[in-house]
Amino acid sequence: MVKNKTVLITGANRGIGLAIVDKFIKNECNIIACSRKEDEISLNELNKLSKKFPNKIKIYNFDQSKTNHVENACNKILEENKQIDVLINNAGQNHVALFLMTKIQKFKEIFEVNFFSHLTITQKIIKNMMKNKCGSIINIASNAAWEADIGRSAYAASKASMITFTKILAKELGNYGIRVNSISPGLTNTNMMSDGISEKVISEAINKIPLKRVAQPEEIANTCLFLASDLASYISGENISVTGGY
Repeated sequence: MVKNKTVLITGANRGIGLAIVDKFIKNECNIIACSRKEDEISLNELNKLSKKFPNKIKIYNFDQSKTNHVENACNKILEENKQIDVLINNAGQNHVALFLMTKIQKFKEIFEVNFFSHLTITQKIIKNMMKNKCGSIINIASNAAWEADIGRSAYAASKASMITFTKILAKELGNYGIRVNSISPGLTNTNMMSDGISEKVISEAINKIPLKRVAQPEEIANTCLFLASDLASYISGENISVTGGY
């Protein structure tokens, strides 16, 4: 269903992004893994997969908070890859603070990574997809977009923007055979969750989840695989909530 497709994934070196890389490469895809060069531990995991599946992963490191870095990286990616079949905009930055305690500059930083960098990447990549008259774009949003919890004004607003962007882009690109969907995970067992949310809040949230647990990153990756595959050939403009029933 996705064999031999070329898949570009942002935020690919850890958490949900790394799980997506793992899922797609095991389904015989060619991977363009984009990440910010952070800690050696997370990059090592990506490098391990690269060694395990030789010639199947190309790694590009750039800072998604800087527009010129994003543009330069995209130009290089398009020079080195003739066709991109799937784009997964996954990279994101969390932030929790009351609105009055959040500087406007912080809002701009969050939106730069969670929204504007993805606009830049998507605008570059869809030209390639339009030329080939096919493609699937998957935006990783969050259930924070509509839960609207206290302290999540910057993060939730950036993810809500991704959902609206998804629906509009699906209408604009349908004539080119390009499908656009978003996925909104709930609490997921990643560093972003453990570093940014207190155990008390996590415990309270689990009590409200019918399945009584948080998601594993591979469960979000499974949803990506479905949306990228031919099984989802008539699904576009949708936001799929993966929250365990929350």
